[in-house]
Amino acid sequence: MMQKYISQLNEAQQQPVLQKDGPMIIIAGAGSGKTRVLTMRIAYLMGLGVDAFNILALTFTNKAAREMKKRIADIVGTNEAKNLWMGTFHSVFARILRSEADKLGFPSNFTIYDTQDSVRLISSIIKEMQLDKDVYKPKQVLSRISSYKNSLITVKAYLNNPELQEQDAMSKKPRLGEVYANYVDRCFKAGAMDFDDLLLKTNELLNRFPDVLAKYQDRFRYIMVDEYQDTNHSQYLIVRALSDRFQNICVVGDDAQSIYAFRGANINNILNFQKDYDNVQTYRLEQNYRSTKNIVEAANSIIDKNKTKLDKIVWTANDFGPKIKVHRSVTDGEEGRFVAGEIFEQKMRNQMLNGQFAILYRTNAQSRSMEDALRKRDIPYRIYGGLSFYQRKEIKDVLCYLRLVINPKDEEALIRVINYPARGIGDTTVEKLTVAANHYKRSIFEVMEHIDKIDLKLNSGTKAKLQDFVTMIKSFQVINENQDAFYLTDHVTKKTGLVQELKKDGTPEGIARIENIEVLMGGIKDFIEGQKEIDGARGALSEFMEDVALATDLDNDTGDDDRVALMTIHLAKGLEFPYVFVVGMEEDLFPSAMSLNTRSELEEERRLFYVALTRAEHQAYLTYAQSRYRWGKLTDSEPSRFIEEIKEEYLEYINPSDAGGYRYKPMMDIDIFGDIDKSKLRLAKPVTGTPPKKYGDEPVSSANIRKLKPVSNNAPSNSNSNLFDNKLTIGNVVVHERFGKGEVINLEGVGADKKAEIRFDVGGIKKLLLRFAKLDVIG
Repeated sequence: MMQKYISQLNEAQQQPVLQKDGPMIIIAGAGSGKTRVLTMRIAYLMGLGVDAFNILALTFTNKAAREMKKRIADIVGTNEAKNLWMGTFHSVFARILRSEADKLGFPSNFTIYDTQDSVRLISSIIKEMQLDKDVYKPKQVLSRISSYKNSLITVKAYLNNPELQEQDAMSKKPRLGEVYANYVDRCFKAGAMDFDDLLLKTNELLNRFPDVLAKYQDRFRYIMVDEYQDTNHSQYLIVRALSDRFQNICVVGDDAQSIYAFRGANINNILNFQKDYDNVQTYRLEQNYRSTKNIVEAANSIIDKNKTKLDKIVWTANDFGPKIKVHRSVTDGEEGRFVAGEIFEQKMRNQMLNGQFAILYRTNAQSRSMEDALRKRDIPYRIYGGLSFYQRKEIKDVLCYLRLVINPKDEEALIRVINYPARGIGDTTVEKLTVAANHYKRSIFEVMEHIDKIDLKLNSGTKAKLQDFVTMIKSFQVINENQDAFYLTDHVTKKTGLVQELKKDGTPEGIARIENIEVLMGGIKDFIEGQKEIDGARGALSEFMEDVALATDLDNDTGDDDRVALMTIHLAKGLEFPYVFVVGMEEDLFPSAMSLNTRSELEEERRLFYVALTRAEHQAYLTYAQSRYRWGKLTDSEPSRFIEEIKEEYLEYINPSDAGGYRYKPMMDIDIFGDIDKSKLRLAKPVTGTPPKKYGDEPVSSANIRKLKPVSNNAPSNSNSNLFDNKLTIGNVVVHERFGKGEVINLEGVGADKKAEIRFDVGGIKKLLLRFAKLDVIG
């Protein structure tokens, strides 16, 4: 029976499966079936009589572990598969630690702290030590402690390292070592370990207690590690220790997909594997079963630019397939509309499902323009690894302030932001306001407006703070009467202190939240520009909030899994889709501006792009914008160097003007530098009594004047009005790049002032000025 499964593998896949003993490394290219090989090898070992209890398989996600165990169960049976030690590093080592916890002084039922628990504990320690919380920011302190633990720098090691102490002193945190020591002590007293302790304490256990190490070396006689390129130093040492006795270790990975250096992953673990063990057998899985030849060869041409890599030649027997399409947009909003339009067209033309499309981006903030465009096309989508853009905390905080401007009776919005940023209005005060509002059957805001006339047993200071909040919201309402949504939102974020509050948090997460607000501002600016084509619209706040309301309605999960996938490239690792859009292919975005300081950082960004490209099975798109909104200002963008690094033969430029590639496009007409044809020179002759024209033009005669036509100040910026004067009629079905599909229900006006009233499937009835409207007639 086992032979039947092995016969389904190609020769390169069979070789590592059939080797039983000794150290081995499987260098597995993208889409080469590494999970299948790893699964089959475990099943083969069990078929040879190796006890399932003696096999340890380490993965990087619980999902991967579940899938592998299910496949193995299908071959060897469910009962035997259950006996495997298979799971993530943290889950397997937590299991070992619970068995051996007493040796380290911990109870077997120790608590595992999550990040929120750790931040809260560090905050308490900082407060007790009377340290400045603006200098010793809890999240930053936790991040520093985490990096120490993953580098095996214990409190004792830290105190014996003057260089580390000097670094912290230079960053104005001279007492960080004390905070670290107190944190470790408090965790110990509470019988708790944090996530990093699961690795640190396992290393301590195996190094301090030789009998425990011998016990687990004897148990785990065959060890397999998936995604070995993503292991950090702490994980590497545990694997080395456990495999040292029998050395039956098999690691699987792809150096070209090492993309987690920011989490401490060390690519040298896989690059130096052959130096760590004797007589290492090396196998290469180089046949890609996933992607077309064009995608595979393009990806190879990219990763070849890296200097730090293992030798392998990934190839495929698949068809050439279509070329990788490159699209240039003017703005990020237009980029989103192109992607949504292309998905819509492919679905209609080829009867594709939504779930066959993925949109990948470098940062979560980029999802905003994609979400907006997909909603307008009524294309369902799902955000992976994060909340929908409009559901993120910092965005909801801004939107709740804006909701209060429109409707001060919105109590959910008021309760959310009344004390954020902190202004001394505590939960007790809010509870009293809520009770009074229910008693008088008024809104909380109305109670606050008349706070002097109601006895709530509040001190004068609290009353003043409530009155200040009311005054602030009313001042926003005054501004809203005369200004557009962008101006008001910009004012709100500054006046409320929201941006200043986020700037205090210098962690990557805090910076990302500021970037998200920046993206929101750009989206509002883009929305206002789009409103110009709607008759009577002025880009007011109420118009924008109505637009956002549609976003939140369509974000509700209907239980339908057929949705376009939106995610960061880091999250896409290990996944595959027929159609993949890699968006935001611009310098300082991808590659990230924060990853251009060293060659190793740039090479990691290039590996990340390699991962993105190799997620595509049939068609890959690379899109970039010439400009992006940053805090409402349009800033110029430059196409990513990674596009230029792909060989020209694998690319197709969608924009007609990009034929031959943007990289060779001259910035001006080079013919102006050629030789002068003097026969074409003309000298202007002045008319009698009339001075010659200033720039050498011909004189204006009465004959010339008769040829001129008066120019209307309201002339359209495009030729749409002429087109629709003749062709657009009531009953026509049209598609608008922002509002989607709709039916023309009325026409009025003539020429440049002609308007069409259109009932859109999503968004209702809009009256559009045809000289601006971007419409396609489809029926």
